[in-house]
Amino acid sequence: MSAPAPERVPGGGGLAPALAAVRARSGLVAALFVLAGVGWWWTVRRMEGMDGGPWTALGTLGWFLSVWVVMTAAMMFPSVAPTVALYSRMTRRRSPLSPPLFVAGYLLAWTAAGLLAFALLTIVTRAAGDVLAWDRAGRWVAGATLLVAAVYELTPLKDVCLGRCRSPLGYLLGSWREGRWGALRMGAGHGAWCVGCCWALMAALFALGVMSVVWMAVVAALIAVEKTLPWRRVATWGTTAVLLTLGLLVLTAPQAVPALTVPGADGTGGMEPMGAAPP
Repeated sequence: MSAPAPERVPGGGGLAPALAAVRARSGLVAALFVLAGVGWWWTVRRMEGMDGGPWTALGTLGWFLSVWVVMTAAMMFPSVAPTVALYSRMTRRRSPLSPPLFVAGYLLAWTAAGLLAFALLTIVTRAAGDVLAWDRAGRWVAGATLLVAAVYELTPLKDVCLGRCRSPLGYLLGSWREGRWGALRMGAGHGAWCVGCCWALMAALFALGVMSVVWMAVVAALIAVEKTLPWRRVATWGTTAVLLTLGLLVLTAPQAVPALTVPGADGTGGMEPMGAAPP
């Protein structure tokens, strides 16, 4: 027996249904924004004095994951709030647990992405030592990462993933699952599309300083603009221009990049190796 169809919502494609759901589920959206605010407060306190610039040490796995999950929630909850509101409005059975489970699934997808990033950087560090130190290949890898992120903005894969994020109604209708387990699976699925959309921007954050609150805010703003600005092409090309400019500056004139911590610029030498324990 097939699952019952989700409740219909007014509006066409694109952002319209999600924005309509924001008005209908304003309390839920407000709760997500409050959680994002708490995440920002906690992250600012946790990261104080820890910005080592590009390829900042990630610490132990447990420490990094705790920071990564809260940081991701702080950065992503405002832009994913319309999707959660739309999901809540479409749910025929008004279970109060369904929206939180959807959000939990979304965070699970980003947690998996964080684990992958940690594993890749750990493998590079153990295989090549301090190759990511600023006075070795770190500067060039950081600049190249930003340029790759800029190029990815214009690829078909980015376009497809961003389309899913900007038009969540199609994803929800095509992937609908009833029940609590279904809510978790749908949240994880939407999170996977979000990872596909934003992984390059998050890689850019590592290249600029993953423990930098300033760059965390910049990347979060770019993600929000891409997902919510009505002028999609303007948002995409604007993000591309920002990443391209940052990449070229890191390669040619890193001191000119605002808020960038340049390792060794104060005469203390290069950065500590990736994976070192936090203070």
